Amino acid sequence: MQRKNGTLSSTVLEALRNRKNRPDGKQISSPSSPSGTLVASYNVHKCIGVDRRFDPERTARVIQEIGADVIALQEADQRFGERAGLLDLAHLERETGLVSVGAGGFPKAHGWHGNVVLVRQGVVRDLHPVTLPGLEPRGAVVVEIDLKQGGSLRIIAAHLGLLRRSRAQQLHTIIELMKSRDETPTLLLGDLNEWRLGDRSSLNTLHPAFGHMPPAVPSFPSGLPLLALDRIIANRQGLISSFQTHDTPLARLASDHLPVKAVVDLQQAETAA
Repeated sequence: MQRKNGTLSSTVLEALRNRKNRPDGKQISSPSSPSGTLVASYNVHKCIGVDRRFDPERTARVIQEIGADVIALQEADQRFGERAGLLDLAHLERETGLVSVGAGGFPKAHGWHGNVVLVRQGVVRDLHPVTLPGLEPRGAVVVEIDLKQGGSLRIIAAHLGLLRRSRAQQLHTIIELMKSRDETPTLLLGDLNEWRLGDRSSLNTLHPAFGHMPPAVPSFPSGLPLLALDRIIANRQGLISSFQTHDTPLARLASDHLPVKAVVDLQQAETAA
């Protein structure tokens, strides 16, 4: 866990201290949490691992390891040309039960600007893609889900730009989707590309709709996580718990980002409110 005003050097030291405690053996997460819905986010890096191998099947095995009920993927499509999807979604559905909710921007694409939302439990009742401003082609997918355990949850799955000015514009667009914190329980999740902490972070833009940011958990680079680029942020206190990286030997190899995951409990959020 990083301190709010931590420096990059202190983050490096903390990562080095924690490195010896990282698991060396194979770890498999339980398919779901008995006390809530398991939600995850994973930048799959176009299915290219840190060994520079293009291996969609390996990426699918990491997704299977996570065992999420809802998962947002980033960089799941080719960036140029036909923007073709890189995963075998039919095989992934057979192995995990996860079904893509659609929102493809091109005929052969999995998602919208590389953003894909997969759902295993629950009913999707609303879906729309959002084009985010900036110099790079970026987007978000907004999904409304009726959860199996009861209640509704809005997912905003996004991949923000590399330029700070673009991120600020993109976050303002997301804020426009959220008029207040009193509406539908909402999660913003994805690769937000913001490594800064404290007052320098562009994520402070989200405060009117999401409140204070939760503690940062480093997820990048996967071999020695230093930067908390991947986030799951809730608009209600108590909505998420057990936020952590999915840190396994396979996940460290399959992408330069580690997946992040959290348990969603709508009843706990109502109690906290």
